[in-house]
Amino acid sequence: MQKGKRNLISDVPGVLVGHCTLSGGDVQTGVTAILPHSGDIYHEKCPAASHIINGYGKSTGLVQIDELGNIETPLILTNTLGVGDAFAACVRYMTERNPGIGRDEGTVNPVILECNDSFLNDIRGMHVKQEYVFKALEDVSDEFELGAVGAGRGMTCYGLKGGIGSASRILEAAGREYTLGALVLTNFGALQDLTVYGQYIGRKLAGVEDEPKGSCIMVIATDAPVSPRQLHRIAKRAQSGLARTGGITSGGSGEIVVAFSTANRMKTAKPVWHPSLLNDDLLTPLFRAAIETVEESIIRSMLEAETVTGRDGNKRVSLAEMIKGI
Repeated sequence: MQKGKRNLISDVPGVLVGHCTLSGGDVQTGVTAILPHSGDIYHEKCPAASHIINGYGKSTGLVQIDELGNIETPLILTNTLGVGDAFAACVRYMTERNPGIGRDEGTVNPVILECNDSFLNDIRGMHVKQEYVFKALEDVSDEFELGAVGAGRGMTCYGLKGGIGSASRILEAAGREYTLGALVLTNFGALQDLTVYGQYIGRKLAGVEDEPKGSCIMVIATDAPVSPRQLHRIAKRAQSGLARTGGITSGGSGEIVVAFSTANRMKTAKPVWHPSLLNDDLLTPLFRAAIETVEESIIRSMLEAETVTGRDGNKRVSLAEMIKGI
């Protein structure tokens, strides 16, 4: 399919991404923030859905997404033991902008998504602080780095260096052009399973077989007018993109997908909401776009990450460096 202008999730109008990266010695971690739109997201909520491929994870906010079908905060990605500080920071970020939260309005549902970066990062040191979440939120832009940055700094993918990846596609439905983009945080797999566009690259690189393990967070955004139910259908297609790269969703992995639309924002001041929705018969291009963007995002997370040495001298080599000799 046709790629977006930047080939990033931020090709979906209004979506912004920012990072805060911590890289020094045993500390190899960070925060990545995704802003669905730059307006008042608490009062103009985005239709959303989540899909749990395998639930070995510690993310927050997913229960309310599934119950109410919307998101009302930025999406924050970080390491597993940084979820608490990220949650608190997101609450602070939202209450500073919305004085009614917890008073004459309800509370707020922070969406925090995580992977375990403990091979390269001293995760026990709890190095992700609230200030770093704020820095990532201050850094948001439609142009952002990929690879070993932000939440992806300490991640491992297919036994090599993982991290942040993204891609986008342009599609047509009902006579109009729409954009769908994905952003992934990759921390899963065994090298022998790595497949790049149908080529079994991992088999050529692997010395011995290893057990697949780890997690992958996949965030899908679109400006197509779709409902939470339809977004759940789109989110389920992320597994096909993951599988194309060789992912098998092992028992100890957390493959979690969140999908949202920037169209049909739910304005809380209006008692009745009249969304215009695509017919279900027109969703196939969105399904294909979700598969393609997740697949490409995973590969880009590895190709655009540099080799990193972290905790106790542990090292993960960049895929770009590994494939030079094959």
